[in-house]
Amino acid sequence: MTEKPDWTGRRLEVEVGPVAHGGHCVARYEGRVVFVRHALPGETVTVEVTEDNGGGFCRADAVEVSEAAPGRVVPPCPLADAALGKDRCGGCDFQHADGETQRELKAAVITEQLQRIAGLDWPVRVQELPGGLLRWRTRARLAVDRRGNAGFRPSRSHRVIPVADCPITVEGAVEELAERRWRPGAELTVAADGEGELHVTALDRKPQRRGRQQAVARQVAGSGVAHETVRGRRFDVGAQGFWQVHKAAPETFTEVVARFAAAPPGGVAWDLYGGVGLFAADLAEQVGPTGSVLLVESSRGAVEDAVSNLRDQPQVAFRAGTVERVLEDEDLRAPDVVVLDPPRKGAGRQVVEAIAAREPARVVHVACDPAALARDVSLYAENGYRMVDLEAFDAFPMTHHVECVAVLQPTPKGS
Repeated sequence: MTEKPDWTGRRLEVEVGPVAHGGHCVARYEGRVVFVRHALPGETVTVEVTEDNGGGFCRADAVEVSEAAPGRVVPPCPLADAALGKDRCGGCDFQHADGETQRELKAAVITEQLQRIAGLDWPVRVQELPGGLLRWRTRARLAVDRRGNAGFRPSRSHRVIPVADCPITVEGAVEELAERRWRPGAELTVAADGEGELHVTALDRKPQRRGRQQAVARQVAGSGVAHETVRGRRFDVGAQGFWQVHKAAPETFTEVVARFAAAPPGGVAWDLYGGVGLFAADLAEQVGPTGSVLLVESSRGAVEDAVSNLRDQPQVAFRAGTVERVLEDEDLRAPDVVVLDPPRKGAGRQVVEAIAAREPARVVHVACDPAALARDVSLYAENGYRMVDLEAFDAFPMTHHVECVAVLQPTPKGS
């Protein structure tokens, strides 16, 4: 059998096909699939192959554009310049597209994933969040190179590209880190909270005996406790804990989730993967003092924050543990409505089956990955629930990420 030549480093001229999940478009060259970053459907571009898997596909970056699509723009960040090739920052996928085009690409991905994985033909429109395409990100993670410079990594690489600023982060979040020198190999996390305080943590990796490394975290700036206000309620959350990164997302998502949930007065609601109580707060208001809300969260630190944040809502009970383990408890009161915001991988079979077994009237499912959403929607269908509504939001402009909120209800008998 003849060994196929390695295309890595080779330049090819291709016609760009449809967008695919993951921040790239699909092209073909000599019978092979080429996943192209920094291109748009319908364009003719020259690409440089960055990876060759030795089989039916390879990965490439667009480095020259012969025929541009109508939605193409000049990237606002210099680290997204095509001239940098494989040294472009990997944090953004769509800096070369205008906002409308970005949202159309994301809608196409959601539609394709739902059709291919869940068998649903569902038209999708991705909604814009307030604030525009830049200066929306309140949290970021940076790496440190061998010279002590803070920066970001290229796509699918461990190299570090030093930065002076990041135009999608809020003002001041990255500039301050870029001005300092850090321990080589460290990782930095920065969170800008709703009161303007900047929280910076450095995770230093110190060498130990026999080549081992010890990770030591230290608070560099800020108190480490972020203060946020959503729908008139104050939330305290560990700066390293989970919080929506788009500054407009918490307000928008709580409004949508509350509207979809519509928990009945005196009813029972579950808030799974409940974090610091963002959704549970509204659920508690809906069920009122005679109802009950169960918040389940695996992070004990987040549960402690949730208990403090919702101390005026005695109808909320808290369980620290994995959702899978907690839902094994047969003594839990059956819910009227379930809200869940699982991690990027989705809820999965065990959780979906456990929810469906309790026969809630409505499930509100928040998802940050279209493929995971489609897999979970398919699992719901296997267990007697169908999707009846979906709203999608561009909560991560300039990247391929997108947030969806889906509503599922029991499938009518005979359908």
